[in-house]
Amino acid sequence: MRGQMSNINIVNVDFADVESTQMSFSESNRLRKRAHQIIPGGCHTYAKGDDQYPENSPGFICRGEGCHVMDVDGNEFIEYGMGLRSVTLGHGNKRVANAAHEAALQGINFLRPSPLELQLAEEMLSLLPHGDMIKFGKNGSDVTSAAIKLARAYTGRDKVAVPSNQPFFSVDDWFIGTTPMDAGIPDQVRNLSVHFTYNDIESVQSLFDRYPGEIACLIMEPAKYEDPEDSFLHKTKEICHNNGALFILDEIITGFRWHLNGAQQYYDIEADLSTFGKAMGNGFPISALIGKEEYMKAGGIHHDEERVFLLSQTYGAETGSLAAAIETINIYREENVVDYLWDIGRQLKGGLSDIISDLGLEGYFTLSGHPCCMVYGTNNRNCRPSQRFRTLFLQETIKQGLLMPSLIVSYAHTEEDIAFTLRGIRKALSVYRKALEEGVHQYLAGPSVKPVFRKFS
Repeated sequence: MRGQMSNINIVNVDFADVESTQMSFSESNRLRKRAHQIIPGGCHTYAKGDDQYPENSPGFICRGEGCHVMDVDGNEFIEYGMGLRSVTLGHGNKRVANAAHEAALQGINFLRPSPLELQLAEEMLSLLPHGDMIKFGKNGSDVTSAAIKLARAYTGRDKVAVPSNQPFFSVDDWFIGTTPMDAGIPDQVRNLSVHFTYNDIESVQSLFDRYPGEIACLIMEPAKYEDPEDSFLHKTKEICHNNGALFILDEIITGFRWHLNGAQQYYDIEADLSTFGKAMGNGFPISALIGKEEYMKAGGIHHDEERVFLLSQTYGAETGSLAAAIETINIYREENVVDYLWDIGRQLKGGLSDIISDLGLEGYFTLSGHPCCMVYGTNNRNCRPSQRFRTLFLQETIKQGLLMPSLIVSYAHTEEDIAFTLRGIRKALSVYRKALEEGVHQYLAGPSVKPVFRKFS
């Protein structure tokens, strides 16, 4: 990584070839204004908010097919990120949509359980043999919170160990207080979360030494943008068990993306409890807590111990999402979806790496993660992370018909889509390169995007 802009040597770049496609966002702007009057933040997911996108950007998406989406102004984009990693098969997948539709026509919510609950439970446990029992929720925070509640009930302890360098390890951040966005969380609750560093086994051991007999569980993603090193997962599990704590893996993101049988199969590790969601239902709201019977049975009714109020939701097992998840799993089994995610991701990564090299942007535009779940980093001329350069890249890729807050691919991305994407990225990064030389303010329209989680100031 080079430290100063003057050290970059760029050749054969024709900036005159950089196109600037004009798009109208008038209808998005009209809806955006009204949305902020009646919806806090203008939407219902922070990562989809206006402060995450540049000034000239699509505010509302009205339909999608595969990896292509159209906004309310009629602009078409290839989408990356795909519903915050949840739409792995592609938008509007007919098999999944038809399965949900047919189930809903038979009734979506009854006074007693639907057989679909048992069917999906059997399917999930057949894929994930490290679990004996399963409980469904609607999103990640449901099941991660339930896992922590179960661990606290089983151990009789209150503290939860979480990684300080996986700040977005699950949607449960608000409930156990691991993000800087902690307004409204009482100090007593926030102080129950204690922190270690992912891939630093000494930090794990020192945490248990500092709080002997107080930690109920340790919860983390098996991996995010770096793999576990030196048997970190296995050593962490051993420390947990040596200290009477449960070992929980959050597979909300890695599940159905690293491996059909989860990242636990990929890394040859078994958690006491684990959570799944996102790609589980191709965008339909469903998640799962899976675990050993020894722990999970406390949430049931056939035992003599104090019962844990684990998960009980009016819409926790509505039939449409159950059927969608079953059909999604069927497609995963039949069509080797996970292998395709890795392969098409490698095409994107390889082409993008070549562009970065061609433009002399090593250290200024970076790639992280596995090809199946890749993100980028934007740095300024001093190679420091920059939200302004992130905004510029988003701005310029939008002009090229790309909606790209990440580089997350789906089963719907084709080789033609990747080729189109790489042409657009080359044009966007050519502008990025000019901004490094001449100043980002010369090219950026409007304010910078903001981090998803931040303290109010």
